[in-house]
Amino acid sequence: MSKRPDDIDESSAPLIEHLAELRSRLIWSVLAFVAAAILCYFVWQPVFNVLTHPICGALARRGQECGLIMLKVQEGFFLAMHIAMFGGFILAFPVIAYQLWRFIAPGLYRSEKQAFLPFLIASPVMFLLGASFAYFIILPWAFDFFLGFQSGPLVLPDDPAAPVVTEPKMAGIVFQGSIAEYLSLTTKFILAFGMSFQLPVALTLMGKAGLVSAAGLASMRRYAVVLILVLAAMVTPPDVISQIVLFTVIYSLYEIAIQLVKRIETRREAELRAEGLWVDDD
Repeated sequence: MSKRPDDIDESSAPLIEHLAELRSRLIWSVLAFVAAAILCYFVWQPVFNVLTHPICGALARRGQECGLIMLKVQEGFFLAMHIAMFGGFILAFPVIAYQLWRFIAPGLYRSEKQAFLPFLIASPVMFLLGASFAYFIILPWAFDFFLGFQSGPLVLPDDPAAPVVTEPKMAGIVFQGSIAEYLSLTTKFILAFGMSFQLPVALTLMGKAGLVSAAGLASMRRYAVVLILVLAAMVTPPDVISQIVLFTVIYSLYEIAIQLVKRIETRREAELRAEGLWVDDD
């Protein structure tokens, strides 16, 4: 156990000043989000084109044209707003995180500041890795799985290329997707995988703060396996391969987090022993 003193920043202020500071930080965060959302609204179509690459690639591999339809007259507008909100939050996240840091920093110990900053940087990096994993790997697999349920001629009845039917046949099943449903599914996948990749960041930060230990995380492996399996089944399509991939990735991140927490504990113990502040438990 340790008996290490720490120095907190000498910054005290009345409650009214803290509330004023919080209001200022919230205003800057909201302004950053609104500005980013407006920017994304004016470029929503190029962003949507990027988001449609997974489905267009899956259709192209089947020799089908890539096209999504509007089921409602206002669906295009809501599509643009959805992209504006989604992209605005992602673009404004660094500003929001900075404002959060500026608000809580005066109340942190100096050692806690040094510990928190690397995780503040690692969090968006890990989110980007998770989102990229979903975009480039999981989504193509998911759409290949779903499109595999098509049957019959893979063209719409009103398509000039549709074959002339001279005898009764069973109805074909052809994908004719809604832009709203597609965007909702795609953004859910990206956000789910981005948040899943926050696991090592969160656990390592908790280990740095002494809230969890490597031994405790290791003893919870069996429960972690069950929770990760449930998560993989919830955020992936009913495709065993993609579920196994997600489980493998998240469980690997869990094991990495255990090793990172163990390194933090070893380094902390070595520092405290060198300063004569470590007391061995009986």
